[in-house]
Amino acid sequence: MHDLLTPTTGNQNFIDPVHPEIETYLLSLAEQTDHPVLLQMESYARQNGFPIVGRLVGIFLEAQARMINARRVFEFGSGYGYSAYWFARAVGEGGQVICADGNPQNQEPARQYLTNVNLWERIDFQIGFAQDIFMQTKGDFDICYNDADKGGYPDIWLMSKSRIRPGGLYIADNVLWHGRVVLAPGSFVDVKPGWTEAIREHNHLIFNDPEFDAFINPTRDGVIVARRKMA
Repeated sequence: MHDLLTPTTGNQNFIDPVHPEIETYLLSLAEQTDHPVLLQMESYARQNGFPIVGRLVGIFLEAQARMINARRVFEFGSGYGYSAYWFARAVGEGGQVICADGNPQNQEPARQYLTNVNLWERIDFQIGFAQDIFMQTKGDFDICYNDADKGGYPDIWLMSKSRIRPGGLYIADNVLWHGRVVLAPGSFVDVKPGWTEAIREHNHLIFNDPEFDAFINPTRDGVIVARRKMA
């Protein structure tokens, strides 16, 4: 099994944070989480070139959610429900994962996959601009999870941080951006203009926010976890 965001452009400047042999070993341990539907979701990603967080990050997300007894999660950029699969497992019966995604074609695969693992009743899947959906959704959250377009990362952090309950988490994927965050300007081609700089700004804002403790797990493409301090 291989995570889909491994660079395929041939640009040798890209950096894999985890040595491939270590990642292979970690994935061998993660095979115990195999489920037919999960395997189908991962196969769908490979066949369609759809970027997902992959097995290792998925397990990490579920563990983080369980450790704080998360019951309410908001996702910025849900795709067809792969990350929601892990969060929905963690929130338990009566818990809720609010999925926000701009592509209406992702909703039906999400419904089918998550229904087949009896998790759909924990999902509120909404189509539209994730930031708008978030602003229209009332209340605080145990976790705000960000995997939207990278240019919006700083704004998503700024709008969501005050609505994370004390002890809750802000989590974002792709915060190392295949090493682009440490590469000199002009030494690489960005996916879209300004995205790397937006991720750098996002990470800087989080690590310099006195209300949060932060850490980057370098698995796959880097996952930042910021915990809102208790009052």
